[in-house]
Amino acid sequence: MKYGFFDELNKEYVITNPATPSPWANYLGSPAYGAIISNNATGYSFVKSGANGRLIRYRFNSYSNDQPGRYIYIKDLDTKEYWSNSWAPTVKDLSKFDSRCIHGTAYTIISSKYNNILGEALYYVPLNAEYEVWQFKIKNNNKDTKKLAITGFVEFTNEANYEQDQVNLQYSLFITSTKFYDNMIEETIRTGHDNPEKARFFGLAGAKVDKYCGNRETFIGNYRNYSNPIGVENDLCNDLNYNLNSCGALESFIELKAGEEKVLTYVLGQNKTSVAKEIIKKYEDSKTCEKELNELKNYWHSKLNNFQVYTPDERFNNMVNVWNSYNCFITFTWSRAASFQYCGLRNGFGYRDTVQDIQGIIHLAPEMAKDQIKFMLSAQVTNGAGLPLVKYTHKPGLENTPDDPEYVKETGHPSYRADDALWLFPTVYKYIAESGDLKFLDEEILYANNNEKGTVYDHLKRAITFSLNNLGNHGMPAGLHADWNDCLRLGKKGESTFVAFQLYYAYNIMTEYAELKNDKEYLSFLANEKAKLEAILDKCYDEDRFIRGYLENGTVIGAKKDPEANMWLNPQSWGVISGYAKGEKAIKAMDSVDRELNTPYGAMLMYKPYNKHYFDGALMITYNNCVKENAGIFSQPQGWLILAEAKLGRGNQAFKYWAEACPATYNDTAEKRMMEPYVYGQFVEGKDSPFAGRCHVHWLTGTASTVMVGTVEGILGIMPTTKGLIINPSIPSNWDKYSFVKNYRGKKLDVTVLNPNKKEHGVTSITINGKKISGLLITDEMLAKENTITIEM
Repeated sequence: MKYGFFDELNKEYVITNPATPSPWANYLGSPAYGAIISNNATGYSFVKSGANGRLIRYRFNSYSNDQPGRYIYIKDLDTKEYWSNSWAPTVKDLSKFDSRCIHGTAYTIISSKYNNILGEALYYVPLNAEYEVWQFKIKNNNKDTKKLAITGFVEFTNEANYEQDQVNLQYSLFITSTKFYDNMIEETIRTGHDNPEKARFFGLAGAKVDKYCGNRETFIGNYRNYSNPIGVENDLCNDLNYNLNSCGALESFIELKAGEEKVLTYVLGQNKTSVAKEIIKKYEDSKTCEKELNELKNYWHSKLNNFQVYTPDERFNNMVNVWNSYNCFITFTWSRAASFQYCGLRNGFGYRDTVQDIQGIIHLAPEMAKDQIKFMLSAQVTNGAGLPLVKYTHKPGLENTPDDPEYVKETGHPSYRADDALWLFPTVYKYIAESGDLKFLDEEILYANNNEKGTVYDHLKRAITFSLNNLGNHGMPAGLHADWNDCLRLGKKGESTFVAFQLYYAYNIMTEYAELKNDKEYLSFLANEKAKLEAILDKCYDEDRFIRGYLENGTVIGAKKDPEANMWLNPQSWGVISGYAKGEKAIKAMDSVDRELNTPYGAMLMYKPYNKHYFDGALMITYNNCVKENAGIFSQPQGWLILAEAKLGRGNQAFKYWAEACPATYNDTAEKRMMEPYVYGQFVEGKDSPFAGRCHVHWLTGTASTVMVGTVEGILGIMPTTKGLIINPSIPSNWDKYSFVKNYRGKKLDVTVLNPNKKEHGVTSITINGKKISGLLITDEMLAKENTITIEM
């Protein structure tokens, strides 16, 4: 079933049927003030921390009955009938109630039409602001005058800490009170002393507040809910809260002549009373919202427009140009902090998650990427490992590590992970190659501990040293607490082929950097270590696949003969990505993936799922068959699969995997996938699940980044290097022509790719500004400020 459509021109997704199979969400704001909003106006807001700065309530795990939210109620004072501008919570008959939700880049617009009354609510957080705005336009399309009551409603938390608010009720129910000032409700929380900066406010501009309510119980009423609140049915009674639960409800009586429109603007935030009043006053001029919305659009669209592609496939264009890119920025910004599944309780950034997420925006905003790379380098320990969890309060040079009991107690992470710091190599390389900023290698950055500094080059060296100081019995990197797969505990001396391929990749990157620096001693060291690792990896190939690794006792994980889990996805794709697997060995391994792991919805992480033949460290046994790490279609590795096939020059295969993973593919069958058809999820249920194809855990997933890299670097073949730019596509053979525009190192590239011979791969000529070049490398010297490039396959 189709619930909406892509509007690529305006960079929006439009939901025309509000009865979506799950809440379809958007993100507003920044980490300073963040908000999540669904197509029915549900969601929550927070200041600085989803865990400790929660402002308004949201009840998780409610699915299609999610609640509460940012509700605007409309009541006809003559008939006494009322409804909400968003379809929920009042849920009117859709044959009579028209609803539309537009999710854009950091704004959402929800509009309605009922009884010839038109409502339109614009929700957004202004750039660099720490509050949110709801601009509500209401218009009377009837031929007679209408008298209406408009009520804006929000339910405050009693405590900024999410768990305290939801669980510790003997405390949190008795610390709040509300007050009313002219045009706003203010909630204060008494935590031993009142902090005026922490007061929450919900105010109105553009209309008089005729009645108000600050008490949730009297607003909703006994044995009622958000769909039929007594405060809307009977009008508000100017009640305030003292103990129990606070809310903000502001009611305005308005009269609309035929064809007349009025604008009411609600503002929600946290600040002292005097500041809140000044903020609200700003919105007495309704044009303020139009100006701020344009600023938001210009900010985000300027980022997205740094790369735009035009292919014969609309799904591809919509995802690459808008939604995959925006998904990358949201994941880059929010990590795994707050969504409708992540309840905001993470107290820091996961090292691997964050370093991987950076890759998805490098081609769009290299300067933003650089800042985050420096931050993550400052969370690298002097022994070369990454801090498994980087606290939001991170202080470079002064941190404890997993070697210190204090760190373990505070973060819950008892040891290092095998792969964390190795993700620095593709991320740093992609940044330097995109920007041309070779001097970055010599920039000094503090380590996380011991107040010690090192150049970026030194940081990368130490990441390799950490792997070499933690080898298993066969000479491959040890699995330690976990590699990428947190459900795979191979043991302290167990070994991971996935991490071994990452190390091989790191050797290739560092060889290039060592050559640039004329570091002959390190070049010799790298060549020796790479040769040793190649010999070890040669023994990890089992007929037509790479094994997953070894346990401490030497048991092989992922052997072809194993009755369960005898085929794993990541070693096959990373064998190719690393540069180790070539020729027949690479082709056979990737063909095994297609034959044994692929489904119509993507490739499973491994197969068969563990049921009887698992080992103690196979924690995925916790999950049902073909769910998450137990043979589910984990979405992040799909990007690596796309990239690996593209590197083999198999454009049709690469695009097939791209289409299977693509949310837009399922736009017209969204009832099966359930999740938003414009963003990636963490995993999809695999073929043995009775709900194969159902997707879970929206927005905040490394999938956005890996698929973006697989798409841009793999399928489109856009590969910046330290020496210049290579464009060598691996595309579906039925694309006879496509084009893209890209900003690259301060220069504009307008590129057309011609494929008259229906090839998957292989460039025959490149012409830059009318002049053919030799080979594939486009150097900076070949480029003008603006460039027309034609590539023929």
